[in-house]
Amino acid sequence: MGNLNLHIDIDRNSGFCFGVVYAIDMAEEILQEQGYLYCLGDIVHNDEEVRRLERQGLKIIDHAALKSLRKEKVLIRAHGEPPSTYKLALENDLELIDASCPVVLKLQNRIRKSYDKNEKIYIYGKHGHAEVMGLKGQTRGEAVVFQDLNELRLNEIPGEITLYSQTTKSVHKFHELTGTLERAGIKVNANDTICRQVSNRDVELRNFASNYDTIVFVSGTKSSNGRVLYQVCLDQNPNSHFVSQVNQIKQEWFSESSKVGICGATSTPMWLMKEVKNRISKL
Repeated sequence: MGNLNLHIDIDRNSGFCFGVVYAIDMAEEILQEQGYLYCLGDIVHNDEEVRRLERQGLKIIDHAALKSLRKEKVLIRAHGEPPSTYKLALENDLELIDASCPVVLKLQNRIRKSYDKNEKIYIYGKHGHAEVMGLKGQTRGEAVVFQDLNELRLNEIPGEITLYSQTTKSVHKFHELTGTLERAGIKVNANDTICRQVSNRDVELRNFASNYDTIVFVSGTKSSNGRVLYQVCLDQNPNSHFVSQVNQIKQEWFSESSKVGICGATSTPMWLMKEVKNRISKL
């Protein structure tokens, strides 16, 4: 223990959601068997975890590189993929190791059914996000994706729409959006398709963050879920700090004998939170 005599806890509810655990388990199994594996996009939005798996032989590729692959195994990560990826795999004789999260697959199916019924589909989600690309792909690219209502002209929205959400968005924000659209006279068939393992983190984190003097939130910079959950911590405890690597920890965040809580996103590996704890304990 360092000179500060800190009391440090890791939030036991933080860390990988089951979708990410499933994808990483599948990847590690194949890496042990054949020593390498292609993965379409970052397996998880956490650079440290990606680097750990790359050392085991994981090769991250993009859609352009996928087109030139033949007769290989390719992992589909938890975010899921649009139908065009499956079509390409058939054409290129690729074996897809499909680790799409069951929550995401269920949502893809619901969107596809809505599209088949010619419903006007709107998706509350992050532009260009892997999961959102997979969802939009179920509608042949016709669904309207928006991150914020300011992007939409209310007078141009059809009188009746079907609204879906990316699985990692805020439940509160989704219901707020629905209310705003309804008050504008739009009939909204709202489908709250937010993963409860993610949304429940909101409440759990509020409780956790309020019990400590200092919060260190560990997340990859690319994680949408990480940004949302860090904001939850910050709202609850202004003395919250975001780190993606252990070397970003600063001694001035902590004072003598203070209680420190370490938590993270659903894409943050437990080993990284333990490294953060170890680093803080040496201050």
